[in-house]
Amino acid sequence: MIRILLADDQSLVRAGFKALLDAREDLEVVGEAPDGAGAVDLARDLRPDVILMDIRMPGLDGLEATRQIAADPELAGVRIVILTTFGLDEYLFDALRFGASGFLLKDTEPADLATAVRVVARGDSLISPSMTRRLVAEFASRAKEPHPAAELDAITQREREVMALVAEGLTNDEIARKLYMSPATVRTHVSRAMTKLGVRDRAQLVVLAYETGLVRPNWLT
Repeated sequence: MIRILLADDQSLVRAGFKALLDAREDLEVVGEAPDGAGAVDLARDLRPDVILMDIRMPGLDGLEATRQIAADPELAGVRIVILTTFGLDEYLFDALRFGASGFLLKDTEPADLATAVRVVARGDSLISPSMTRRLVAEFASRAKEPHPAAELDAITQREREVMALVAEGLTNDEIARKLYMSPATVRTHVSRAMTKLGVRDRAQLVVLAYETGLVRPNWLT
């Protein structure tokens, strides 16, 4: 059973999501929070598998709540999905940097919502290749100059190649074909890179690739 925490300041939104999720045999909503502070407290009390977090809430917003939860070593197993009304909310890039595993539009179809929760619960990120490109296209022009990439010394050259292709929006199958290896080998390289670099999931790997200058969005020009 996948245990879910809902964090949204609109009670009707929470009620709707709860009804949709609880209708699935493998999903259970174990708590609801009307703001970010409540989400942080309930995350520590309930240790849910997945948090669906509205990014815009009064008081402590979803961005800061995400940062606090992702920074807590005792909550390392908790995955956060940001909920947004807009496809490219201005805070999404920061949310991914802080540790969110992806994001969903609030008008996502019920079946897609359930699938998304399952995907994140098993440790994958919720950013499609096309959305990766859209996200980076939106924010790369505003990003700071890449910081020194000494941290990338921790990974092998092959792991760098795979990481760069992940950041460019390629799927594991596409990376496998490009580098002439099996998808399983690609997954191994991705997993090792994440472990060595201390990132939670594929989403943070993408962010780090751009922040360190491993990948530059030359295709934006």
